[in-house]
This record gives sequence, structure tokens and C-alpha cells, in this order.
Amino acid sequence: MDTTGPQPPPQPPAPPPTGPPAPQGPPGRSPAASTGGPLDLTVTKRLLWVGGAVYPLQNVARVYTFVLHPRRKEAVLLFLRRTALTILVAMGFTLFGAIAGFLSRDQETFGGFITFIWFVSVAALIYFLVEMSVVLSASSHFVMAVESNGQSTALVTGRAEYLNQLVHQIAYAIENPDTELRVQVQRLTISNPSNYYFGDTVNMYGGSGNTGVSRS
Repeated sequence: MDTTGPQPPPQPPAPPPTGPPAPQGPPGRSPAASTGGPLDLTVTKRLLWVGGAVYPLQNVARVYTFVLHPRRKEAVLLFLRRTALTILVAMGFTLFGAIAGFLSRDQETFGGFITFIWFVSVAALIYFLVEMSVVLSASSHFVMAVESNGQSTALVTGRAEYLNQLVHQIAYAIENPDTELRVQVQRLTISNPSNYYFGDTVNMYGGSGNTGVSRS
């Protein structure tokens, strides 16, 4: 008894792509290069969407990749300057308290004042040390930047080969307005953008976890 029934007709082959193949989404999050969740990057006929930010393709001035490095040297120098200034101020107040206590013969009161000054100074030094440690322990990130003529920049992160391929895909979309693209990149989350060296002075607006930055 034949139970196979009629076979379904063969599926037609998929149409060939109209441009260079779009890169596939990154297979996994790299701890050193990705600190956020997935973010949609979409190219339509005239617009480039990076999450909720939109950039007209005709206004895109440059698309490139680079390594975003923490400001480690600057963090160490800042810590040394703060430490020197804090110690000088504490020593100045200590000398003032010692002289005032000797002249007023109230060394107990001014002794408490000196103790309070050094307590505040040590607390400030610990705070400065923690701030420096945060920068020194921060990771570098391989990022892709999209600059527009309006002095605004979008930053996303991901694997190096993936972002390098995506740069070519966006360039192709700019040259060919009929090209459409939709991929996923990784959101760049930086709690304090001043801890990183962007080449220019860059301020991230909207708090942490945003990809939009503005030059100042």
C-alpha cells in the first residue's frame, strides 16, 4: 500500500544578492570588546539608524573603526597631582593648627582639628585612588564610529572582523541608495566617557549606555 502521497513541488532557488553580503550578527559577546546588549543597525534608502538615532546617509562624513583606549596615563598623573595638593593642604592646616594651639594654649581643641583635617585628607586620597583604579582596570574596546557633517558621532562595538566588514557594507549602501541593510551590533556602555581617549574631546549625552556622542 502506497502511503507516501504526492511529493511537494521543489522550492525555487533564492534570488542572488544585490550587493556585497551583509555581515552576520556577532556569534557571541566578547568580554574585552563588548560591554552592552545587542543594538539594531539599519540602513534604508536614505537613512542610517543606530538604535534610536538616525543619520541621513548624505550627511555621513566618515565611517571607520579604531580601538578606544582608557586614559591610564592621564589618570595616574591626575592622581599624583591630587595627592600632592591634598598633602600640601593638610600640612598647611596642620601647621596652622599647631601654631594656633601653641599661642592660645588650647592644644586639645586644635589637636582635634588637626585630626579631623588628616581624616578628611586620607578619605580624599582613598577616593582618588579608587577613581584611578577604575581607569587603570578599564578595558579597551574595538569600536566603529559613524561621523556626520553635524559634528555628531555614533559609536558601537563588536568583533573586529565583523565591524571592519560592516564599514564596507555601509560604504556600499552610501554609494548605492537602493541598498537596504539590517544587522545587530553591540551597545557600548561607558559610565564615564572622560575615562577614555577618543582622539578629540567627546561627551556622551543621555547618560551611560548610549551610542550617541557629541564633540565639544
